Amino acid sequence: MVLAASGRPLTIPEILGRRHGLAQSSVYRNLVVLEQAGVVRRIVTHDERTRYELAEELTGHHHHLVCSRCGLVEDVPASDDLERSVAAAAARTARSTGFRIDHHRIDLLGICGPCS
Repeated sequence: MVLAASGRPLTIPEILGRRHGLAQSSVYRNLVVLEQAGVVRRIVTHDERTRYELAEELTGHHHHLVCSRCGLVEDVPASDDLERSVAAAAARTARSTGFRIDHHRIDLLGICGPCS
């Protein structure tokens, strides 16, 4: 599968470019079905570009670096220190608001190397 081999979330044009012969309509339909099944997750960046990646249950927990110029999205492993800090902050927020937090995601926005 193209998403499994990519190592980062991909747009539909990127998926089509990596696997010649795929029909765009088939890619859209399959991504909808895979998203509904919980296998694929949709990521919408600041510029409304939609990217797709495999669900964390398949790839492991991670966060994203998002370039605010070109829209590139890169996966970043979730460090133990960051996860402990986020878990503590989430627990405090849950206690003070009564909101039950199931999981989190962090997107770090900035400028990628090629754009800077």
